Amino acid sequence: MSTASPRLTPDQLAAYHRDGYLIYPTPVIAAPKFLLLQQHFDDALRNLPAGERPEAMDVPHFTDTALFEWLFDDDVLDLVEPITGPDIALFSSHFICKPQGTGKRVPWHEDSAYWRGTFPTMDTIVSLWLAIDPSLPENGCMYVIPGSHRRGKRGFSDYEAADTRTNVFDSEIVPHQRNAAAAVPCVLQPNQASLHDARTIHGSQPNTSGLRRCGYTMRYMSSALALSAAAQEYHQVYLARGRDLAGQRYGDPRRPATDLYAHRLEMRKKGH
Repeated sequence: MSTASPRLTPDQLAAYHRDGYLIYPTPVIAAPKFLLLQQHFDDALRNLPAGERPEAMDVPHFTDTALFEWLFDDDVLDLVEPITGPDIALFSSHFICKPQGTGKRVPWHEDSAYWRGTFPTMDTIVSLWLAIDPSLPENGCMYVIPGSHRRGKRGFSDYEAADTRTNVFDSEIVPHQRNAAAAVPCVLQPNQASLHDARTIHGSQPNTSGLRRCGYTMRYMSSALALSAAAQEYHQVYLARGRDLAGQRYGDPRRPATDLYAHRLEMRKKGH
């Protein structure tokens, strides 16, 4: 259902559209339910296959359908609805956990660059980065470059190679296109969140501290935004609230998408 009381004030919404991001320094989910999410993530981390990095827990909801309890939580959807509109589709989700001492750096990037050919426009895609742990400069919190989303409708910069021994991704926006000196940290306590536009340039430093840093990235969009036919081969979206406006197929949140997840791995596709 649509909310009659959006959680973003008009000033917050204006700041999001102006800057391409917003810090939401208020608990997002009811405290008991958030504690269950922390516990659920800790269980998933303990069961991570040997040799797999915790920064790369991509689309976990494809196989772990319990996550829809939080992905479809009304408090979460009420927070993104002012940006997406009342008809909301879940695009993707991603746990990104930097272990203490060895957490990798995230190179400067826009999410939109990883989604070329997926959507005709990135206008209504919003990522809600929910802090599972404290997210601080000392343990590798996310930095964003305010206003960097206003460079064009798609937001694709030029990229150069990055060393995956120390970086989560294998490419990074070239220095003269990213203005890193303007970056600001997204400092969050557990159950607080940041919101950012798909075209906003962001990245983070490695975690060399003694404090783990984990966030759950929940990505939403207007249901009027249709997934391309090519992307449907390795991805699916879910109707989270309201009506379908694009005539597209949606995944069933009650059923694990095990085969699709396996095919995705074969194709080496990443939600980010």
